[in-house]
Amino acid sequence: MRIFILLGHPDAASFNGRIADAYEAAARAAGHEVRRQDVGALAFDPILRRGHRDPPPVEPDVAAAQQALMWCERFVLVYPMWWGGMPALLKGWIDRVLMPGFAFRYHDADPWWDRHLAGRTAHIISTCDCPVLYARWRYRDCDFTGLRHAILGFCGMRTARTKRIGRVKFLDAAAREGALAGVARMARR
Repeated sequence: MRIFILLGHPDAASFNGRIADAYEAAARAAGHEVRRQDVGALAFDPILRRGHRDPPPVEPDVAAAQQALMWCERFVLVYPMWWGGMPALLKGWIDRVLMPGFAFRYHDADPWWDRHLAGRTAHIISTCDCPVLYARWRYRDCDFTGLRHAILGFCGMRTARTKRIGRVKFLDAAAREGALAGVARMARR
């Protein structure tokens, strides 16, 4: 399987970086082809200053992300839940990479659109400092819902798996290793 991993945490040395590393290593060991981007290492302007009416030029890292999305069969997104959502840099990546014409195209004669990333599946892995059940019940997994339906689903991707690792700032080394082992099992499937 061809897998594209996006680390959505700006700091690759974070626990999210270790999660992306564990997924990547397990996927490669299982014989999958893997490409990866870390948003914190990319050179692009994450802001659509004039919206979609006058988009900025496509920088090389944005073009590479688009090529990886077209190449992949599975898209893996790893990020922390901050303020009930994703980090701003990750949102900027989404705004710049999943542009109209690339990820989707509206129809001129009706209210529908073509989903250009159809046929791909997604794994979403998110961390948070609150308990997982609190994120589900209190916040209604708002970040997962937005990603599954309003972003990835809108472009045609089907979310096959979601995984939330909670209470991250309270996890000891053994619990972190257990979480990474769970991510590795997810990658091997």
